[in-house]
Amino acid sequence: MTCPNRDGTLGTGGCIFCSRGGSGEFAIKRTAVSSIDQTQHLVENYARIPASSVLSMKEQLQKGQELFHTKKTGDRFIAYFQAYTNTYAPVAYLEEIYIQALEEPSVSGISIATRPDCLGVDVLTLLSDLQTRYPDKFIWIELGLQTIHERTALYIRRGYELSCFEHALAELSNRSIPVIVHVILGLPGETVADMLATIQYLNQKLVGRFPMCGIKLQLLHVLQNTDLADAYDRQEFSVMTLEQYIDTVVTCLEYLSPDIVIHRLTGDGPKDLLIAPLWSRNKRNVLNTLHSVMRQRQTFQGRTYHESGSINIV
Repeated sequence: MTCPNRDGTLGTGGCIFCSRGGSGEFAIKRTAVSSIDQTQHLVENYARIPASSVLSMKEQLQKGQELFHTKKTGDRFIAYFQAYTNTYAPVAYLEEIYIQALEEPSVSGISIATRPDCLGVDVLTLLSDLQTRYPDKFIWIELGLQTIHERTALYIRRGYELSCFEHALAELSNRSIPVIVHVILGLPGETVADMLATIQYLNQKLVGRFPMCGIKLQLLHVLQNTDLADAYDRQEFSVMTLEQYIDTVVTCLEYLSPDIVIHRLTGDGPKDLLIAPLWSRNKRNVLNTLHSVMRQRQTFQGRTYHESGSINIV
């Protein structure tokens, strides 16, 4: 699928930080295209790809599972519809691919990354129907909020107002569909207080309304061939140091409700595309440093969270 921020509906360049692969560089490719950029080929030739050249959902899942063969894992998996906007297609097509994933015995459920402005009533009805049809599988929706601050949203070309996000939350809540919210830490112009305000907002909007509500905290990556990279080259902003990021994440965790499940604390930038921060390449060191700092400070998720869901920001 593509995105309304790319196909001309809202824009053509995507969000300012988004790569050509739409955050799907680590995903299994759907076709055997090899001589050109596979993802770009799919976006530009969406309706012209021969069915015979597209891997089946089973084949895609098998190839994805093979990536874990050296790791100590279980034998159950989440099918993650990640790149671009994964509800931005005809409902009949969405139903087909979601069912193909849900029918796989090794799949415990599906996680669908999308935008709040791409959750029409027809899509929501489909998701509710699939919940009923597959009671032993889960369906999660991952929403890219990134920030609650409109000035930042305009700068990163998010393409929708906060009220749109709130409407999507209400519709998903009415259908008891679990939500995982994506937040980017270190966006240009944002202070730690700004980031904590986003955490406070999510405490108020998620806790008590959604089953298994979750959050993914993402470090801002500057990737090649993005408008964010051009701004970075012009020295319009600086990226966080490892120490700054760890301190910010620890503070966010302290303010985050203990009822919100943490799905991610940092992220992976493709090494061949990553411009900054280069320290993020060593993900194990980032996580180990985070654990060490939290032990040193004797702190934990929700330490400063109040029962009412509100927090004090100073």
